[in-house]
Amino acid sequence: MINDASARWDRRYQGVTPRDRRAAEVLEQNAHLLPRQGDALDLAAGVAANAFVLARLGLTVEAWDQSATATEIVKAHARETGLRVKACQRDVVTLPPEPCSFDVVVVSAFLDRALCGSIVRALRPGGLLFYQTYCRTRVTQSGPSNPAFLLADGELLELFSALVPVVYREEACLGDPFRGFRDRAMLVARQPESD
Repeated sequence: MINDASARWDRRYQGVTPRDRRAAEVLEQNAHLLPRQGDALDLAAGVAANAFVLARLGLTVEAWDQSATATEIVKAHARETGLRVKACQRDVVTLPPEPCSFDVVVVSAFLDRALCGSIVRALRPGGLLFYQTYCRTRVTQSGPSNPAFLLADGELLELFSALVPVVYREEACLGDPFRGFRDRAMLVARQPESD
């Protein structure tokens, strides 16, 4: 059964391909931190631009999204390119990732605070989270208008305080508002190694 949100996302992805989307800056700017191999998840992936970057870098990747349209687009692109990306239509909120199942998790332009604990637990020891999404403090009106889907100042660090921060960036309205990384926060954080 297709819910209203799935149908809305299906319409949004109609005719879009991974070539039409850029990977998240958090991944582009920090790809050098990725392991050379391992299992990665692009969570709430859309057409999975992040997943294809991860696959090109040698990881085995799953791309999960609730949109059937996006999932089919990702499957077709994976066949066309020969990249190892397994697309799965999945509501990540009701079916979050299993504990200790991924070496890398990437999330961009998605926020469900109740899911953050599951994301932390999904990382294997030493695993990395690459997260980027929109903030309430911003210089433009890009991103969602609903404040429930916008981060408060410094909130991304708080949501993932169980992880060790490696990279964090949130520029808010400081300095020249027309330069830099605006309207969003990014975090790369590591799951502590087991004792």
